[in-house]
Amino acid sequence: MLIERYFEALQERIRAIAADPAPIRAAALACADALANGGAVHIFDSGHMVSSELVNRAGGLVALSGLSFGLTVTNNVKTRAAGTNAPTFSYAYIEHVFETQGLRPGDVLIVGSVSGKTANVVELALQGRAHGLKVIALTSLAYSSQLASEHPSGKRLFEAADLVLDNHAPYGDAMLTVEGLDYPICPASGLGAAAVLWAVMAALVEEMLARGLKPTVYPSVNRPDGWALVRAVEAEAAAKGY
Repeated sequence: MLIERYFEALQERIRAIAADPAPIRAAALACADALANGGAVHIFDSGHMVSSELVNRAGGLVALSGLSFGLTVTNNVKTRAAGTNAPTFSYAYIEHVFETQGLRPGDVLIVGSVSGKTANVVELALQGRAHGLKVIALTSLAYSSQLASEHPSGKRLFEAADLVLDNHAPYGDAMLTVEGLDYPICPASGLGAAAVLWAVMAALVEEMLARGLKPTVYPSVNRPDGWALVRAVEAEAAAKGY
């Protein structure tokens, strides 16, 4: 049965993540150092669930900041044949992301990409390190290590970061091969990434409490007094920085 196969495959991935806690602890320590010294923890994800999963969540940390950016160019020239100019994606604009006052030296930048090969993601990691941020890659090592980078440096995300968190997704991401289908189903990366980062958050809370620092945690906004509680914890975090 596919239901049973799915849960078995998912549990296998979770066991693999849990079997190697050292990178998780290292990431938590980096985040704790940043927050304890007035820094911030930014999360960028290239298109999956991580940013939405961790930021502004009940039981999550107020100190986490979602990072997003983009460049859209629309220029349909009717007098030119379709396909005259092959579509290209420029990554040069990413250096301007760091002109914002929100990203500062000493901060942590978590960059999520399953394949880790796209030029903009690699450039973000490289620019982050060049601007004095600690960059943590969240990727699939089994998948990314078999792909060619699209960045001129030839680096993939896991080669451009200070620390690497492996979501343990397989090559191609999907876990289940099903007879009669051309491609496997049920990707592992989303839930694997969420599991890794929530483990980092748990270790981060433990580390901060050990330092005598109480991290601010979001309550559920769906409580009768939810919005008032959320505003109160956000004010608390703004005052102490975490």
